[in-house]
Amino acid sequence: MKRVELIVIGGGPAGLSAAIEAAKTGMDVVVFDENAKPGGQLFKQIHKFFGSKEHKAKIRGYKIGQELLAEAQETGVKVVLKATVIGIYEGKEVTVMIGDAIEHYKADTIIVATGASENMVTFPGWTLPGVIGAGAAQTMMNLHGVRPGQKVLMLGSGNVGLVVSYQLLQAGCEVVALVDAAKQVGGYGVHAAKLARCGVNFYLSHTIVKAEGEEQVTGVTIGAVDQNWKVIPGSEKQFEVDTICLAVGLSPMSQLLKVAGCKMIDDPKRGGTVPTVNQYGETSVNGIFAAGDVSGIEEASSAMIEGRIAGAAAAYALGYLTKEAFEMKFKNSEDALNALRQGMFGPENKGRKDLTMTEEGILLSQSLLKKGYLAEPEVTAFPGVKTKIKGIHPVIECTQNIPCNPCQDACVKGCIKIGDHITALPIVGEDSACSGCGMCVAACSGQAIFLVDENTETGYANITIPYEFLPLPEKGELGKALDRSGTAVCQAEIVGIKSAKAMDHTNLLTMKVPANMAMTARFYKAMG
Repeated sequence: MKRVELIVIGGGPAGLSAAIEAAKTGMDVVVFDENAKPGGQLFKQIHKFFGSKEHKAKIRGYKIGQELLAEAQETGVKVVLKATVIGIYEGKEVTVMIGDAIEHYKADTIIVATGASENMVTFPGWTLPGVIGAGAAQTMMNLHGVRPGQKVLMLGSGNVGLVVSYQLLQAGCEVVALVDAAKQVGGYGVHAAKLARCGVNFYLSHTIVKAEGEEQVTGVTIGAVDQNWKVIPGSEKQFEVDTICLAVGLSPMSQLLKVAGCKMIDDPKRGGTVPTVNQYGETSVNGIFAAGDVSGIEEASSAMIEGRIAGAAAAYALGYLTKEAFEMKFKNSEDALNALRQGMFGPENKGRKDLTMTEEGILLSQSLLKKGYLAEPEVTAFPGVKTKIKGIHPVIECTQNIPCNPCQDACVKGCIKIGDHITALPIVGEDSACSGCGMCVAACSGQAIFLVDENTETGYANITIPYEFLPLPEKGELGKALDRSGTAVCQAEIVGIKSAKAMDHTNLLTMKVPANMAMTARFYKAMG
C-alpha cells in the first residue's frame, strides 16, 4: 500500500485547482483521473468565461485548461491518467484501477472532484443513433473536430444548451430549433441573443414528442405543453433533422462520497444527491473534502475557486499552512466565490421564474425570456444603450444582472462603468469619448456590445459587431444585415475587418447600413 498526503480524485477544473493550491505549500499530491487527458470539461469550452480578472473572465476555457496543466507541472503535482478510483474506505484507504491492475493507497486527506454527468430524458425513439448529449456534441466538435450532424435540434435552454447550440453553428451545423418545456429561457440572455440573431428559433413551453427514423434519426416532432407538462393535441410541429441534442441538466457524480460514509442530502438546487459540506468543502468525514460540481452544479469558474479552498484547507489540516495564511487565502477565495454567486442567476434564485426587475429596477425583457431576443422598444431602457450620443459609441445590450465586468476593464477611455458590484448593468456615459478601438466588443464574453457610428457618411451608419465564424467575409463584400431576431432587414457592406491577438479570435466586422438601421442591424450574413 502506497501512502500519499493528499489524493485528489478528478483532474478537472476543481481537482487541478485543489491539487495546485495544496502542492504550492509543499504537500505530496497525486491526482487520479479516469480520462486519457486531464482538464475535464475545460478543453471542450471554446467560449470566453464570465466574471472578472480573478475569475479568468474573457479567457476561453481550453486556454484556462492549458494554464492549469502548466501550473500543476510546475508545482510538482503527480497526475495519473486512465486511473479509475473504485472506492474510498475507512481510514482514507483508496483503491484505484490503473490499466488492468488494482492499486491500494492510503491518504492523509482526500479531495473528491469527480464532477457531474449529463441527464437524459426518454421519448419514443430516444435510443436511435443521432440522439446525443450536449456534452458529447462538445467532445466531438471541440476535442475531435467531428461535426455531430448537419441539422440539429437542441432540447434545453440553460447555459449548456445555449452555448453548445452556438458552437454547433460555429462548426457549420444548422440548428433548426431550440426547444424547452419551461416558459422562459433558462440561461443567460446574452447567450440566447447571439443565437437568435443568427436565426435560431426558440420554442418554449414545448417538448419532444418523438424522434423519427428507423436506423437513425431522420426527424423529430415537438409539441406545446400545458401547465401540467402534457402535450397539447394539435400543437405538434415536425422538423427534418439528423441529430437531437439533449441539454437537460447535470447530476453530481457523488457515489464515491456516499461509499466513503459521508452524510448525503438530496438538494434539487445543487443538482441532486450531494454531500453536506462546511464552508471549506469538508464533508462529515474528517479529512475528506468535495469541490466543484460533485458538491453542487455551478459554473467552472466557481469550481476552480472551490478547488482552491479545499486544497488550502487540506494543507492547513496537515500543518502546511499557518492559521493566518489559511484564513487569508480563504477570505480572498470566499470573496471571489461570493461575487460569482450574486445576481439573478445566483444560487438563491435558482429555479425562480418570478423575477421581473433588474437590481436597478428596470423591467426584465419579456421578449428576451420568451423569444431569445430583445424587442427593439425595450432596448433603450437599459443604461448601456444611449441614443443621444453623436459619433462612434458603444451600445451594450447586456440587460440581466450577470457577474461579469471585462467591458469596464477593456475601455481605456472610461466610457463604460460597472463599479465594484460585479452584477451591475454596464453604463455608458452621455459624455462618452469612445476611441472606436473595439476592445470592449472583443472583450465581452456574451457578445453583447456593438459600436455604432452614425457620422461616417450621410444617410448611412457603421455598425461594428463581434464575429466568431469562419470564413471571414472580405472588405467590400455585400450581404444582409440581420436584426436581433435573425430577420434580414437591409443590405450591408463590409467596410472593415479587425483581428488581433489581444482579441483572442473575436473578430470585429464593421458593416455599413442605412442610418435608420443603426439601432436594428446586429448581425451579418453573406449573400447566397
